[in-house]
Amino acid sequence: MSDFRGHSPRRYVVDVSGRRVLVGLTLEETSEFEGLDTSLPVLDGEGRGGEAQDREAQDREAQDREASGAEPMPSAVEGRWLELYHKHDKAWIKWKADLRAGQERDSPFFN
Repeated sequence: MSDFRGHSPRRYVVDVSGRRVLVGLTLEETSEFEGLDTSLPVLDGEGRGGEAQDREAQDREAQDREASGAEPMPSAVEGRWLELYHKHDKAWIKWKADLRAGQERDSPFFN
């Protein structure tokens, strides 16, 4: 599984009630995403508790995944994080495209 954290800037907007939320997410989803984001380990070889995993166990897991050709299944928490991340990212892409389309209409360089 890819680690998307740290590869993109956080993309917040102010909602109609004046609260800071991630584009495409509600206040509740933003809060949930941020909580999940801080609870998940960074994929750098550390375990959930922040302790280094047994190197041999990591190597065996990697060999098993490589042999089966399968990606590891995300946990329920990781799955929910991915679900919220993809919802946010999709909304961000649309928001940026809408912004560009609006700029093109108002631009003196486009007819």
